[in-house]
Amino acid sequence: MSNKTEISAIPPINMMEKPSKHISEAGRVLRIFFGRKLAVVGLFFVLLLVITAIFAPWIAPYGPDEMDLLNSLQQPSWQHLLGTDSMGRDVLSRVIYGSRTSLIIGIIAVSFSAIVGEAMGLVAAHFGGIVFTIIMRFTDALMSIPMMINALVIAMLLGSGLRNVIIALAIGGLAGQCRMMCGMAMSIKQNDYIAAGRSFGASDLRLMLRHILPNAFPPLLVMITMNLGMVILAEAALSFLGIGIVAPMCAWGSMISEGYKYLLTNPVLSFAPGLAIMVVVFGFNMMGDGLRDSLDPKLRGTL
Repeated sequence: MSNKTEISAIPPINMMEKPSKHISEAGRVLRIFFGRKLAVVGLFFVLLLVITAIFAPWIAPYGPDEMDLLNSLQQPSWQHLLGTDSMGRDVLSRVIYGSRTSLIIGIIAVSFSAIVGEAMGLVAAHFGGIVFTIIMRFTDALMSIPMMINALVIAMLLGSGLRNVIIALAIGGLAGQCRMMCGMAMSIKQNDYIAAGRSFGASDLRLMLRHILPNAFPPLLVMITMNLGMVILAEAALSFLGIGIVAPMCAWGSMISEGYKYLLTNPVLSFAPGLAIMVVVFGFNMMGDGLRDSLDPKLRGTL
């Protein structure tokens, strides 16, 4: 009788607690990222920048270079939501088109510095010796001067213009990418699977591209994301000083410089592009923080 009671007390198999569902690595990363509210806000601002830059001709109410001298320095109104500048151009339209300039410069400059800098760091860490010494001393020379000062000097030597600003900012960000990649590669190179691959006759190129680079990429992705905001801010600073993007091309930094003279009478001329810079840089920084938390196993918590 007691045996029957014990057997009946065991719940059926289909009523037992089901095993927890396996979560893939990509799903875990997305779950942690979207669990960070500031990261989601940052992603929203970045997507807003991208959409605005792509669809600028359809979003902007006027052309960025359409002048109306009879209606210059107009206050915000229903006709011109952010007013007009000293040449009668619509400020809102120029802010919208300025997003294109910032995004193009940010993507090209950061991509160049990331590709070249990470290649240099990977080669230096993998081969060591004289190669490591030459590359690291070169980056030491670059890092001895702050990035903004480097970009400022290079831009002054090359002159203003889109191409020269991109070159200046790309060279200015080269050392940080190289140092980051070199440190990650030197750490990964100590793992057993690298020694195993070398014992099986894997070439240096295969070891670097198939084993070291993929494992070093997550921290580099975080750095690239944050560098995008930093480069956009640096471009605005160069344009504000008059050695970056100049008229008639739309750039937030040059718009702030032009509106500086009218701060007391028409402050929106400087505040509008300044707010755009602040929102975009905040977006990239918060998105980078979210990526860091989601890609770093030490910061994932219980999610």
